[in-house]
Amino acid sequence: MPTYKLLHFIHESIEIIFDRPQTVEKKPDCPNGFIWNAKAYRVTENLEEWHDYQRKGRMAANMRPVHAEAAETKGSWGVGRFYFRARVDTEQIFELYYDRAPKGSKQRTGAWFLVGEMIET
Repeated sequence: MPTYKLLHFIHESIEIIFDRPQTVEKKPDCPNGFIWNAKAYRVTENLEEWHDYQRKGRMAANMRPVHAEAAETKGSWGVGRFYFRARVDTEQIFELYYDRAPKGSKQRTGAWFLVGEMIET
């Protein structure tokens, strides 16, 4: 299995492109593309994906331990991130994630971020 190393740290919000609407918005599949710095990138290969349902910050202490343990494996509303490592049409490899946390009452769906550009080692 290939390994990857961070080439450039970016961590900026991005606009995501899906060819078809997602069936479950808070548990997305790898996007078909994204727009970053006014340039569109098409995903040609989903190399890897994983999720992290760990509660962070003040959210980490607001559940009973038995419920927190279950939430770490299944998730709970507005908590968690879905990560994707993808090759795009320029042959670059990027890591991106969907943060399920709502950003306020007007944006309850979460947001997408570009972590950085990776290289295969």
